[in-house]
Amino acid sequence: MGDVKFQFEDLMVYRKSLDYVDFVYQVSSKFPSEERFGLASQFQRAAQSIALNIGEGSGGSKTEFKQFLRIARRSVRECVVCTAIARRREFMTSQEEATSRERCAEISKMLSGLLGSLD
Repeated sequence: MGDVKFQFEDLMVYRKSLDYVDFVYQVSSKFPSEERFGLASQFQRAAQSIALNIGEGSGGSKTEFKQFLRIARRSVRECVVCTAIARRREFMTSQEEATSRERCAEISKMLSGLLGSLD
């Protein structure tokens, strides 16, 4: 990772969000090829947005950071919808769906906790 480290990289929610990005890429790589620029891409962007907003928001004021954390939390909900669509289309297994939903719930709770700690 290199010697330089940013403070947000120590946040557990940030690390969990990166793990979730890895999971989404792994799952969405099995989606039908015609979904590469559709649901797979949207799902990947939504998952990335969680981590990206944590990182981007951490460099600003407390008010700005809270706004970015709220955006990250909305991206979590977007991932829940992507999960539901993927399962309905049978692009993911019920176990993958359960794992995705569990991870989303955990990240959402962690984001809410972090938001609460900033008040």
